[in-house]
Amino acid sequence: MTAPKSSAAATVDFGAPEAFGAHVFRVEIPAAKADPVRIIEDYGYTGGEQGRPYEEVRAVVDRRIWTVIADAARGDFNERLKEQRQTGGRWRSPVTRVERLLGKELCVLAWASEQAPEPDLAVVCARWAALRPEERWWLFAMTAAEAGAPEDADRGWRRALRAALQDGSRMTTEDRKRGRGQKDRDAAALLLPGFR
Repeated sequence: MTAPKSSAAATVDFGAPEAFGAHVFRVEIPAAKADPVRIIEDYGYTGGEQGRPYEEVRAVVDRRIWTVIADAARGDFNERLKEQRQTGGRWRSPVTRVERLLGKELCVLAWASEQAPEPDLAVVCARWAALRPEERWWLFAMTAAEAGAPEDADRGWRRALRAALQDGSRMTTEDRKRGRGQKDRDAAALLLPGFR
């Protein structure tokens, strides 16, 4: 008698299909602690078709920022993988593969954090964690359409992500009483209903 075959496809790292040619995200983590981490969208077999590149670098993250956001992403992703009865992952050098939708969510976190001062990173992670996966996917789609490359940090939706997930975290109580930062909070509220 043979064991029944699992209907679930084999995965590696953070839910990425083990099969060659799958559309995944690769996180390249250099051994040198001073080198930045790169998040790359790898289109797999569909790369090179209909004008699509084989892969795109989506973010280049400073190591001090990566250290903080990696823990937030790992915790969130592993909790959700566990709910789907999949093995959790961990960040490994030199490359960690991430399932396509989780990779999009990781990009949103990286983009919102990329210029954050260290004290603000916990706020960014908390606000990112409060978003539903569907909201993160939508934010990725909007941002990637016009500002999805590493050099686009100060353009369009990348700036909006910072306003929504980062700005205002350094405001003092006195600033809040005077209404400072209201413009950024209003912009963020339009971007993410329920933000405030």
